[in-house]
Amino acid sequence: MTSIGGAGTSGMVDWNLAVATATRLVRPGPEVTRDEARDVVAELRRHAKASEQHVRAYTRMLPEGSDHQETPVLVVDRAGWIRANVAGFRELLTPLLGKMQERRSGNPGSAVLGAVGGKVTGVELGMLLSFLASRILGQYETFAPATRELPAGPDGGGRLLLVAPNIVHVERELDVDPHDFRLWVCLHEETHRTQFTAVPWLRDHLQGEIQAFLSATDVDPGTVVERLREAAQTLVGGRPEAEEGEPSPSFVELVQTPEQREILGRLTAVMSLLEGHADHVMDGVGPDVVPSVAEIREKFQQRRARGASRLDLALRKLLGLDAKLRQYRDGERFVRAVVDQVGMDGFNRVWTSPNTLPTKSEIATPADWIARVHRRADS
Repeated sequence: MTSIGGAGTSGMVDWNLAVATATRLVRPGPEVTRDEARDVVAELRRHAKASEQHVRAYTRMLPEGSDHQETPVLVVDRAGWIRANVAGFRELLTPLLGKMQERRSGNPGSAVLGAVGGKVTGVELGMLLSFLASRILGQYETFAPATRELPAGPDGGGRLLLVAPNIVHVERELDVDPHDFRLWVCLHEETHRTQFTAVPWLRDHLQGEIQAFLSATDVDPGTVVERLREAAQTLVGGRPEAEEGEPSPSFVELVQTPEQREILGRLTAVMSLLEGHADHVMDGVGPDVVPSVAEIREKFQQRRARGASRLDLALRKLLGLDAKLRQYRDGERFVRAVVDQVGMDGFNRVWTSPNTLPTKSEIATPADWIARVHRRADS
């Protein structure tokens, strides 16, 4: 097994054990012949290349410099997606884990506890990734350290992953035209690639917000245990203080500090923008290049909404993945409303600087963003 970024263990997480666990537990992909697999990979690569021009023409966003030419598009299997994401997790979490390791280093028996805890955490991370690895169709990895098997863009940033077995599985499940569906998926993921290659400051801004979120994590073990206990009680007993119709928080939301909740609000707004923009572009380009786009969209939306099973729905809630579904819906409504009011060039002012990104409340009320950004700029 390939070591992730050097040593297999990194203090509090055994990264190689995470890869091994996820790879062992992940469900096998759909049955395809060798020739079918080769054809799928070749077609996804062609569609990814074609999507570049479609997305740039529709969004009027052009990558700056030549970095986009070095941002690879990789067609991977489920194990490849797992390896890539473990490498990405390690890149993002290293500062936080180092902080926690320092806090614990003075405690008696910390070395033994660290080794055991690292393996436990590695197994838990592996179990989570095994669940996700069969569900992700594609992903633009913003923070992607290069490995021997998985190249990345310059300075550790950027690669586009297309998970071939998952795409084949869903196109069969939905009973849609496979060639149209593959192009449709590529349009969505290429939009994410364009967002980061055309807006150079976006990656650093997002990384700064994530690192601020992680730095605000309460690393005192007693406090963490208490927070987990409160979270468990809330999940089991409901949320009495919630208003009728208000979604109850996920496990992830419940273990946050007040500072983290504030940062999360900003991150939620950015992610809603990025996901909604990708959905909007996918639907805008689709009718011209994907003949069966209406059928695909309808069936895919139904699949998103219902989940695969009761267990799937429970896990989505626990992990906060239902919030991601709201991001697609709310973000697309925001983008559509803004484009309708001020056109695509007017919408693209959103990429001017971090100050022109919508807030969480503006995602819900696009007119407020238009008033803030456009009237201020035009006055």
